[in-house]
Amino acid sequence: MSLRIDFKVFCSALIVSFLSASNQAQQPPNSASSIDSATRNAVYVGGDILTMRGTSPEYVEGLAIKDGKILFAGPRLEAQRLAGPEAKIVDLGGKTLLPGFIDTHGHFVYFGKNLVDANLFNCQSIEELISRMKKQAEVTPEGAWIVGFGYQARTLKEGRPPTAEELAQISSDRPVMIVDSSGHLGAANLAAFETAGIRSDTPDPTGGIFSRKEDGKSLLGPMEETALNAVRAKRPAFSGELAARAITGAAQVWASYGQTTAMEAGLGLGNDDIQIVTNAIENKLLPIDLYLAAKDSALDDTLAAAYSVATQYNPDANGIVEKLRSARPDLDTRYVNRVRLGGVKFWLDGSLDTAWFTQPYTENPPGKTGAFAGYRQIPDEVLDGVFDKYWTTNLQIHMHMNGDAAADQALRAIAKAVRKYGMRDHRPVFVHATWLRPDQIEQIKRYGAIPSFLTAGIVTGGDAVVRLWGPERSARAMASRTFLRSDLPFTYSHDAPVSPTPSILALVDAGVNRLSGSGKVVGPDECIPPYHALRAVTAMAAFQIKEENSKGTLEAGKLADLVILDKNPLKVESTSIKDIAVLETIKEGITVFKKP
Repeated sequence: MSLRIDFKVFCSALIVSFLSASNQAQQPPNSASSIDSATRNAVYVGGDILTMRGTSPEYVEGLAIKDGKILFAGPRLEAQRLAGPEAKIVDLGGKTLLPGFIDTHGHFVYFGKNLVDANLFNCQSIEELISRMKKQAEVTPEGAWIVGFGYQARTLKEGRPPTAEELAQISSDRPVMIVDSSGHLGAANLAAFETAGIRSDTPDPTGGIFSRKEDGKSLLGPMEETALNAVRAKRPAFSGELAARAITGAAQVWASYGQTTAMEAGLGLGNDDIQIVTNAIENKLLPIDLYLAAKDSALDDTLAAAYSVATQYNPDANGIVEKLRSARPDLDTRYVNRVRLGGVKFWLDGSLDTAWFTQPYTENPPGKTGAFAGYRQIPDEVLDGVFDKYWTTNLQIHMHMNGDAAADQALRAIAKAVRKYGMRDHRPVFVHATWLRPDQIEQIKRYGAIPSFLTAGIVTGGDAVVRLWGPERSARAMASRTFLRSDLPFTYSHDAPVSPTPSILALVDAGVNRLSGSGKVVGPDECIPPYHALRAVTAMAAFQIKEENSKGTLEAGKLADLVILDKNPLKVESTSIKDIAVLETIKEGITVFKKP
């Protein structure tokens, strides 16, 4: 049976079988559903209520919500009249109300798993890294790998990642693995390599490298891209309480940053990801929505798991629609207990140090020689085959790309699909799309692709980009203003845990100001006004994931997915947008986060 047939069977099973699952409560015990259920029927007044409709700011006096949906947005008296005398009046006290933020490219499951790993962000040296990892070893159960995440080799005093011998100081007989903040590079001790079946005679996989010692064979410890994935996939599975903690922990963090829709943009990076999500579905652990994009190599397993979950529920549709109406107001049958399989994710190139360009790096990354221009991750025929299968379906294709050569590969694949099947409202996602040539932007417009810019990367990697990629490429990286002038949609994403926290307002701040870590403005001509940056995480974000009919703006009939901020991002100094506090996050009228 082909993948296309499997997907269509899966979709039809979802529409019928998952309906009966959705009539149950969507929140777990002790979740936000018990915090303030009265707000499902309420009128919000007394603050800046910003609808995010249209290309210029629009404020309304009142927002009425009923049974988890927006009833009315407009004059206060009319909102109160329509809501009726029983509706709760919520005085914002001068605070700002917006549509709930939408994550357009994050690694929700991966982040949740990292919550139980060592935090290696801001390590200054290998000595400090090893010290943190030794503390992690003390709290890691027997049989589990000792794992850390978040370091950057270029900021360590030594200017390189640790070797296998150095990681053996943490443990020589238990697997030790570290992953850098990009998620593309890492290192392991020999015990981890042995457990993963990687030996000195193991060849480098396509699109990745195992660093070798001077003999050209012995494993040094560091690894890149698909080589890292080969080791990471062998980590023992999370199960039971640990699996639940990963999901609920991530949900708490996402909601605390105002997000009512999360994304796992690479389900299958870990061999237990599918089981963790299945556990969340079966036990109704999620208080917010979760959009899944399956990792390319895990797509078959993800589709099989989705179909299996569907068949566990009673397929009898009698009375289901009526029950679903009260359980999920928007009747979005793509979601099952707040989880939706929406796409498939491919990595076409690497990170800042391994992006695939048509022209060489201005300054080579550490360890690279010659006219280095990065490298591709997958052959053309693989990507062409995916578009051949899925261009005409509702499964969106997400493609990680930083360099223009990777964007060329994506555009060639789309062009072939269009020639064969014609144009579709597919909305392929160009993940990061950091450096695009003007001719590529024209093709993006033609094919309806949407870039999701990692603006948080300007802060953490902007100075390195200027050095490695040169002034021309860095000045036009993440071309928000260019897209805005061309009336093209774009979104902002945090890619957490690549960004240490999934802060949406930090993305808005970075898109507006484009300030690097040293305070330099990287590409001032691509700065955009705050309102348009907010649209990139609300209205345009909903459009990217094909949920613009139920999310992204404050309009009658849409979900009451809301966020309350202590200040209005349009009325503060632009460099302080990132410091605005999220006071409350509301999912379908129910508070899922409230700042103490």
